[in-house]
Amino acid sequence: MRTRTLWVLTVAALVLAGCGGEDDDAGKPTVLTTFTVLADMVRNVAGDRVEVASITKPGAEIHGYEPTPSDLKRAAGADLIFENGLGLERWFEQFVERAAAERVTLSDGVEPIPIAGGSEYAGKPNPHAWMSVGTALTYVENVRAALTKLDPAGADTFARNADRYAARLSAVRDAVKQELAGVPASRRALVTCEGAFSYMARDFGLEEGYLWPVNAEQEGTPRQIAATIAFVRERQVPAVFCESTVSDKAQRQVAAETGARFGGVLYVDSLSTPSGPVPTYEELLRRDAETIVAGLTR
Repeated sequence: MRTRTLWVLTVAALVLAGCGGEDDDAGKPTVLTTFTVLADMVRNVAGDRVEVASITKPGAEIHGYEPTPSDLKRAAGADLIFENGLGLERWFEQFVERAAAERVTLSDGVEPIPIAGGSEYAGKPNPHAWMSVGTALTYVENVRAALTKLDPAGADTFARNADRYAARLSAVRDAVKQELAGVPASRRALVTCEGAFSYMARDFGLEEGYLWPVNAEQEGTPRQIAATIAFVRERQVPAVFCESTVSDKAQRQVAAETGARFGGVLYVDSLSTPSGPVPTYEELLRRDAETIVAGLTR
């Protein structure tokens, strides 16, 4: 109870400190997103009419993120906060409960894929809906609508930007589909650390396997490793992969015990820095497709 009280007082103080800051002087609305992929989407629709920032930094693990005092201060000065929803940001409710900014859930309108298996997450929605371009287009429309409400004078700009961005994303989807079409039917199994590829697997006809359904504190348990080893052996999967934000130790054990290759790093929950391999959502999709195809066809 004492910890809770101190947390509330800290947020209240930061709300007061955020008033009249630099963002107010800039003259543009300020928008925060919970992670970098969403920030990139919002920037593509917003153009230069809105200041956009991600709460989490490039490379950060989003599921169990712990907001810092500076994060709370930025939230206090924001006009709008975008979240993914579907249970992805477990820390988000506490983060925004004292912030005055309106919140928008970008997965609203998406039909979620339930998580399979016998874990505590079974039946809950898989939160990684942006890994399907088709569902990401719903995100883009939700961004456009929210920015138009925030800045009605920019409605035409947001609409044009959203249309152009949606067209580019659709072109990326077509290119990824063509890339993955070259994977033989006997090798169309995608094995990753986290079950973050259900939407992509559905779109492109890949069978999905993974160590754990959702990134959590305990990852790569003996039971999870044994089940994944059995999956890889039964289907003779040629390569396994792991996401950039978690340790690949358990997946490398799977590779060593099955004879599969470790096919490389995939990107899901975070973009890289601007100089890194996936500075944008479009590049994330392309890079993942190239990595998967190379791993499954060599």
